[in-house]
Amino acid sequence: QVQLVESGGGLVQAGGSLRLSCVASGRTFSSYTMGWFRQAPGKEREFVASINRSGGSTYYRVSVKGRFTISRDNAKNTVYLQMNSLKSEDTAVYFCAAKPSGYDLGPVDFGFWGQGTQVTVSS
Repeated sequence: QVQLVESGGGLVQAGGSLRLSCVASGRTFSSYTMGWFRQAPGKEREFVASINRSGGSTYYRVSVKGRFTISRDNAKNTVYLQMNSLKSEDTAVYFCAAKPSGYDLGPVDFGFWGQGTQVTVSS
């Protein structure tokens, strides 16, 4: 079991940056693939990025590639999402997620979720 708590959301102007953090409980954090998802009002939740257990491999949705960077610090049980060049279409609630398969970067089978943090980008 792992519990996830996100932070770092807020209101930012288009073109600005934010860094989201997600702290995980438990001593098995380093064995999990971690991911970020988002859900905009009236839309389905969508995959944003994932990172494998070591942090050596990452995977992004096309629309954020080159603007967002996912990283992790296993010593701090924390995964980050650095978001640059933000656009109004990035506005959403962002969720941190985990799955025990430490090397699978695919956007499915994430079984543990945080409560989400709101990101609002004003144009």
